[in-house]
Amino acid sequence: MPARKTRKVSVVTATYNRADYLPLAIESVLGQTYRDIEYHIIDDGSRDDTRKVVERYLGDGRVRYYYQENRGQSAARNLGIRNSTGDFICFLDSDNIREPDKMEMQIRILDEDPDVDIVYGDGQCIDEQGRFISVPTAKKYSGSITEKLLISNFITNNTVMCRKKCFAEMGGFDEGLRYAEDYDLWLRFSTRYRFHYLPEKIARYRVWGNRLSEDTGNVFKANRLILERFLEQYPGSVSEGVKRKVWCRFYTGSGRGHASRREYGEAFGDYMKALSYGPLNPAPWRALLKMLLLWK
Repeated sequence: MPARKTRKVSVVTATYNRADYLPLAIESVLGQTYRDIEYHIIDDGSRDDTRKVVERYLGDGRVRYYYQENRGQSAARNLGIRNSTGDFICFLDSDNIREPDKMEMQIRILDEDPDVDIVYGDGQCIDEQGRFISVPTAKKYSGSITEKLLISNFITNNTVMCRKKCFAEMGGFDEGLRYAEDYDLWLRFSTRYRFHYLPEKIARYRVWGNRLSEDTGNVFKANRLILERFLEQYPGSVSEGVKRKVWCRFYTGSGRGHASRREYGEAFGDYMKALSYGPLNPAPWRALLKMLLLWK
């Protein structure tokens, strides 16, 4: 029986001033059990020792380093995508880590089922010191996932592997977005491609505690723009009932975010919007009642 042909995986890491964590990310890529890779590291205008850190690994012929003036994570990732020659593409943020057998497991799924174009899995959250922390997790889905993905973004970018054709056919990251750009990409891809959920913890995702509150507000703003634009560009992708469910859930979540920051007026407005889309949905009613009981 002939040996299975190996196929190259292109890994893209966009980095900005992460010289302290970057070696852990690089070594987790170079230490993969699947060896046929090329590794594109894009330095997005770092002012720290990022270049010196990467130079230590350039003796490995799989590593390529690029420097660009600061243009944002999406532009950096797109540069890596354009220079990729592999059959598959995946991403790793420069402060995160992938488990050693991540790519081997995903390659096996993509080889066995040609109808699957994107494989993703579970991530484990770690803090700044690399200690595991517990955070709520969302339910994951396989197949045509547009409806589920509109309601909740359950895909962790660092766990994904895609066929390169996805980017050739539908483009890359939106460089105008500074937050949730991966959510925008997976939503667009979901209109054409089949996803497969791999129920394995295949990456470690670093959560920065001192930025959570700021990022939450910015991510909600970006998500609203992404949802509005997606539903305008793909009007037939889901039913009107699903669209109402999407906006009910969105404004309930946005309201909770405002309430957690004691922005009660903004939270009340969001809860009212949520109820206009889902008057019989208990979630916004519960959130509103909880806020009113705490509002002083």
